[in-house]
Amino acid sequence: MAGLVAYAYSGRDSGGKLVKGKLEATSEGAAASRLHTMGISPIEVSVAPAGTGLNREINIAGFGGGVGLKDLAIMSRQMATMIGSGLSLLRTLNILAEQTENKTLAGILGQVRDGVETGVSISEAFAAHPDTFPPIMVNMVRAGETGGFLDDALESIAENFEKEVKLRSTIKSAMTYPVIVLVMSLGAVLIMLIFIVPIFKEMFEGMGSELPLPTQLLVTLSESMIWFVPLLLVVSIIFAVWWSKNKNSEEVRKFKDPILLKLPVFGKLLQKIAVARFARNFSNMIGAGVPILHALKIVGETSGNWVIENALNEVAESVRQGQSISAPLLAQPVFPPMVTQMIAVGEDAGSLETMLDKIADFYDQEVEAATEQLTAAIEPLMIAFLGVVIGGMVVALYMPIFGIAGAVNGS
Repeated sequence: MAGLVAYAYSGRDSGGKLVKGKLEATSEGAAASRLHTMGISPIEVSVAPAGTGLNREINIAGFGGGVGLKDLAIMSRQMATMIGSGLSLLRTLNILAEQTENKTLAGILGQVRDGVETGVSISEAFAAHPDTFPPIMVNMVRAGETGGFLDDALESIAENFEKEVKLRSTIKSAMTYPVIVLVMSLGAVLIMLIFIVPIFKEMFEGMGSELPLPTQLLVTLSESMIWFVPLLLVVSIIFAVWWSKNKNSEEVRKFKDPILLKLPVFGKLLQKIAVARFARNFSNMIGAGVPILHALKIVGETSGNWVIENALNEVAESVRQGQSISAPLLAQPVFPPMVTQMIAVGEDAGSLETMLDKIADFYDQEVEAATEQLTAAIEPLMIAFLGVVIGGMVVALYMPIFGIAGAVNGS
């Protein structure tokens, strides 16, 4: 929020101990009021001097700490515990704003606290920061506020985010090795083309004989590195800037996501990830009391795939017309038959939330197993790829030498 000022304070806590510190508030009176809510009797409150030298906090654009799902999971669990223990919402936000390690999140929580102090609900205060608090979190908190089970809603949010963090970690760990090998192979190729091949080229020119085709291709490719590498660098930078601005646009997602789902091997994995995320988020939102139609919309937006989102929008439209959830889902090929059958059973038995939890757990295990198999299959393939590329370049470089040696022996 605009207008926040840093205040330095000194006061005594409930035990009479002298405490000092800093906090942000809109005015000196608001700072004193916040100290009272923290259980501190203020002695002195004054505007804190700006830091200088090594005491000044340095913020560099583009390098500031962001707020990840892990940070939100920790915050949600801490918040649920404190509210469940009987602490007031304002006191809970005060403690979180003061003690959260992530400085970016701590500052935002301070703004949320200020909003709550002025009478804004916690869900509205969260909604004012859409880049930090995702829609699923805002809506589950809103449902928890309305139903009087905010601590349970926050606990569900924490569990949801923790599972999502685990899922992402599994995928990242599976892709780390192939990416490292690919980068190493590209680096080795560039080093050979830029530094090694020119040395052999000078030696070949002194021989005066015609180069074999593979060697000639390698020399030509080495000569093109003078303009190709700078061009590749410029194009990569332009593409990276464009991608960062447009990767979430409707046109790009509509083109990219269907292709990703059709990729060999990786397409099935991405589908399982999307289904696991859909089932988990849908289950949590239903458990929190979010209306079905609204839940379908939010779950579609948080699925991470345009195909899933578009399918759920069509499902929501069918549900709005009086159909069950499973019937229109069955018409969407992106959802496996097992998923639609289990949802149908859950609807009939009145245990949709439980059934969705089972689907999410099943596909979490499927993703983990698939990533392990993928890693096991990719490792030898990447080693073979690296050997073929580097080995092929070495053989191409030595082919003229082998040719000359053969000619000498023949004579």
